This record gives sequence, structure tokens and C-alpha cells, in this order.
Amino acid sequence: MTRDEYNAFCGSLPATSHVVQWGGSHVWKVGGKVFAIGGWDDKGRPHITFKTSDLAYEMLKDKRGLRPAPYLASRGMKWIQHYAKPGLADKALKAYLAESHRIVALGLSGKKRKELGLPER
Repeated sequence: MTRDEYNAFCGSLPATSHVVQWGGSHVWKVGGKVFAIGGWDDKGRPHITFKTSDLAYEMLKDKRGLRPAPYLASRGMKWIQHYAKPGLADKALKAYLAESHRIVALGLSGKKRKELGLPER
């Protein structure tokens, strides 16, 4: 997935905002909470980090090209980083990014979800 494809997809999800921070990472948020972090190395290879369910984390953490997200997973959070091939195909990566958005959005207060026009549950 290219930087433009990543940003276009994350930007297509409801109530998102984008900021470049943490050394040039493209960080996507919903309701002010991070749901995706995208960075690219000097060869253009993506390092895309997203939040997962407990089950998805267990399924993905040992798959080639994926790993528990540096920093986040070491603190007990269920975040995965797609960093090398084979990793995830773009279609699957988009599905996990959408699920990360959903998980983070559900963690927002009901008032905030309503304010953003997001589903209550």
C-alpha cells in the first residue's frame, strides 16, 4: 500500500482527522484517538500500525511480515505493525484498518460518538 492509498483509505472512514507527527508518521485519528499510524522507510516500504481485537492480535502477531507494534504492544496494548512482505494483502490491510477505526470509535464516549455522527454501538 502506498502512502497515498493509505491516506485516501483512512480519510474515507467516518469522522477522521490526519496529522503528521512522530518523525513524519501519518497518524489517523477518530475523535482525537489514534487508530492508524503509517510510516515508510527510505525504500518506500510501508510500516503500518493498527489496533486489533484480542483474537486478531493472537492470530496476527507471529505471521511473517507482521509483529506486535513496537512501543504500543510492549505496554500491553493490542496493536500490530505490518512492516514487510508477505504481511497482509492490501484488501486485508484495509479491513484491519477499518476494524481498528471501529474499535477506537467504540471506545469514545456516547456523547462524543453522537457529536461525530458515529454509531452508538
